[in-house]
Amino acid sequence: MVSAALAVGVGAGLALARIRRPGGEARTGAPEGSAAIEPDDDRPGGKHGLKGLGRKSLDSLRVGVVVLDADDHPVLVNPAARAMGLLRSGGAPGTIAAHPILRTLAGQVRRTGVRREVELDLPRGRAGGGHAPLGLHLRAVALNATHVAVEAADVTESHRLARVRRDFVANVSHELKTPIGALQLLAEALLDATQLPDAAPEAQSEDLLAARRFAERIHHESARMGRLVNELLELTRLQGAEPLPNPEPVSLDWVIAEVIDRTRTTASAKSIDVAYEGPKGVMAYGNDSQFATAVTNLVENAIAYSGENTTVSLTLRNSDDWIEIDVADQGIGIAPQDVERVFERFYRADQARSRSTGGTGLGLAIVKHIATNHGGRVDVTSSLGDGSTFTLRLPARPPESPSSSPTAIEIESGVAGR
Repeated sequence: MVSAALAVGVGAGLALARIRRPGGEARTGAPEGSAAIEPDDDRPGGKHGLKGLGRKSLDSLRVGVVVLDADDHPVLVNPAARAMGLLRSGGAPGTIAAHPILRTLAGQVRRTGVRREVELDLPRGRAGGGHAPLGLHLRAVALNATHVAVEAADVTESHRLARVRRDFVANVSHELKTPIGALQLLAEALLDATQLPDAAPEAQSEDLLAARRFAERIHHESARMGRLVNELLELTRLQGAEPLPNPEPVSLDWVIAEVIDRTRTTASAKSIDVAYEGPKGVMAYGNDSQFATAVTNLVENAIAYSGENTTVSLTLRNSDDWIEIDVADQGIGIAPQDVERVFERFYRADQARSRSTGGTGLGLAIVKHIATNHGGRVDVTSSLGDGSTFTLRLPARPPESPSSSPTAIEIESGVAGR
């Protein structure tokens, strides 16, 4: 990727310098629909003979490179970009235009001055053909005030492997739901059969007491396995096995009320008070059930790792661009070496504590994927013995409506050229 970025800079500079009007003046734009570029020839230029070397280096790259001018017309395209289908027929016969997603990325970079990176799947051919979609990693960087370079890497194979992995997890989870449900029903039947409410404990036989203990253990473990399967299915859906629902305005008043209601029983069992502080009437944009799931997972995690007779605090802050929800507890805290890993799947900072609380190790991973899918993020600050504060950050504005382009998932943003 670094070599590609260098080639973009060198190749774009050389190529743009060679785009001339018939009168010899440098041209910064092109008529609509045009994309004619004089190819570099083999004649040496300058004392180092690099006149055609920049273009040859660009053409030899396996990644596609497209440079768009101020009007989003392609002024530089290498063969890899053409093979990936990043060009379309222009408005006039014999002209070409950039793919709509490239024009969208270029417009965002010009408006914000921030580089953009997305991963998406493009259908092959007019009707998609019978082939798998082409997976692309696109990176758009501003070259100057008007020109934007878009680098495209083929990630079709990694996308295919990710789909295979998601399908495998989803299929296994679906198959496990039936036997786990049967185990839970059988365990409940055993509990009912071994329950003798009218007899004193000392009057019950040892075999009956042992059978009841085993039935309680079976019921507990089957319930835990059921939660694990359900969370695996939820995580698989969030990772792209199902399309994301269209973002809609969501009342965070409803989300907070739903979270407090869902966690009321668990908190009462440990005499923990879930307190909320924040403004009323705040709206976020996304999926209401996913927002409720994310905040519920954070609150349940805080309750699980807090002692009795403590407080879990929910705090909401909003600005023009972002909404932040803090979930703070007075629990055991997280060691510095574990802070960066708590959002990994199945990672537990305290293995013994997780076994006693029945945790699956997937709750925080689900929160992270929900935040990422909505263009936000989740962070944590903690120290051992002083509790933890998880911050869910969500966009306060509706997402930009795409211009007839495929759905893309933004994975990184940074200052152009960084």
